[in-house]
Amino acid sequence: MPLPKLFSQLQQLVASPSVSSYSDKWDMPNRPVIELLATWLDELGFQTEIMEVPGGGGRKCNLIATLGTGPGGLVLAGHTDTVPYDDFQWQSDPFTLTEKDNRWFGLGATDMKGFFPIAIEAARAFADTPLKQPLIILATADEESSMSGAHALAELGHPKARYAVIGEPTGLVPIRMHKGIMMEKVSIEGLAGHSSNPALGNNALESMHQVMSELMNYRRHLQQRYHNPGFTIPGPTLNLGCIHGGDNPNRICGHCELQFDLRAIPGMDNDELRQEIDTRLQAIATDTGVKISRETLFGGVPAYEEPANSALVQAAERLTGNSASSVAFATEAPFIQSLGMETIVMGPGHIDQAHQPNEYIPTEQIKPAVETLKGLIRQFCL
Repeated sequence: MPLPKLFSQLQQLVASPSVSSYSDKWDMPNRPVIELLATWLDELGFQTEIMEVPGGGGRKCNLIATLGTGPGGLVLAGHTDTVPYDDFQWQSDPFTLTEKDNRWFGLGATDMKGFFPIAIEAARAFADTPLKQPLIILATADEESSMSGAHALAELGHPKARYAVIGEPTGLVPIRMHKGIMMEKVSIEGLAGHSSNPALGNNALESMHQVMSELMNYRRHLQQRYHNPGFTIPGPTLNLGCIHGGDNPNRICGHCELQFDLRAIPGMDNDELRQEIDTRLQAIATDTGVKISRETLFGGVPAYEEPANSALVQAAERLTGNSASSVAFATEAPFIQSLGMETIVMGPGHIDQAHQPNEYIPTEQIKPAVETLKGLIRQFCL
């Protein structure tokens, strides 16, 4: 079967829904997208390996496609899933790639199914060229939810290469560092009772007030302790995201729950942060007599940094004409980097188009993206 052209490839990828979500209502397999990519890469002469992600029931898969052999090489990586969508807010069918005003509209067009046809187009130029080092195209599952695909690769220690580009939408600006993220839930069990006599219960909402105050104090402490001028917001952030508690004005609140996120900068460790938070929560529990527990909502992403003088950063800067920068959003970069590769985040499109209706990739960035990847392949595979 002949390899489809770039637009047709993205058209087919967008038409194959692959939402990942913690909600069973939304969550979908990504296997059809993986199998589609494998078919095209087989056609180009890549050796393809479809790996089922543990716990995914065969519905969730990663793809490792390799052209050439050797101990080094270049990985072009991306995730195959998308976030959920509000179809009533779209001006076109989110699963039909639509061209308008020099933009290609579709769910995942920029975040980040659009990277795969661009990577394949770049690879096509070298399909008949003997490579000194391998070119690997890597496609993962569930980046938008649990990052289970990236976790599985990190645990497996595979693939092995020397350099990796993760094609998240950055406007073709090389990104060499980003903040981490952890999402936590604090639950307080107090004692309900009649509000006319506070002694009849132990108010979980009042204890949560202390917890929130302590978390905000902790935030100030972290921002005084950690600072990186390479980020637009130079310190870590902690956001109190949502709270639920109680059931009636005339009852002492017996249960309260708070969810928050914390975005660390390089040099901070998520597990150490959790331990420090637990120590502070335990002191409040002892003081108030309520039961306080903390639960991690998902495994989190470590903060990530690639040295400014790395060969990959310098090559990407030279090819794009853009200086390396940072972003506040998290990616799979730290997991790929943990495999021993110099790693950057760089791809076409802009993050402000992601996760919203009428997502699009600007056509003006497609050819420059292809040429940039070709330049990286020449440098690191030839």
